[in-house]
Amino acid sequence: MSSAGGGMGSRGVVTTQPGASANPTVINFNNCKKIFVQRDYSEGCGVRFLTRFPSELEGRIDQQQFEFTVNMMNNMYAEAEKANCSTFCEGCMACVTAYVIYFCSETHYEKCLRKVARFVVEQNEEVWTKRGLLITDPIERGLRVIEISLLTEPATSPVGTNQA
Repeated sequence: MSSAGGGMGSRGVVTTQPGASANPTVINFNNCKKIFVQRDYSEGCGVRFLTRFPSELEGRIDQQQFEFTVNMMNNMYAEAEKANCSTFCEGCMACVTAYVIYFCSETHYEKCLRKVARFVVEQNEEVWTKRGLLITDPIERGLRVIEISLLTEPATSPVGTNQA
């Protein structure tokens, strides 16, 4: 999945700092400050993220909104990993057709990942970007973390600079 989760590539983000002059600040998306919400392995290896509110988000977004977003994503990932009759039949059809069926149809898991991607885009548009924040779809980070970008703050140290 390319940019379905709200990834913006290397484009800059124009923001206006509160209390600043009318001149907007341009921060490259790749060089803004990031907050990472880690995976929660307390209930096993299923895809689940911690709902602990990061202190860096205080004053930027309500704790209830953060928890709603993470809980909804956790619920969607739980639905994706749930085994039922449909997923069993899907697996049997894959074996019978030597997995050629996957060229013609999407798996239950892929459908749920698209649902998460749509939810992340919707949340970014309706809530997060209005507060100078951006969530990156966890699939873009290998389902390891939820990355939250602070669009109004540059990174403390340049990312990817390697001086010889």
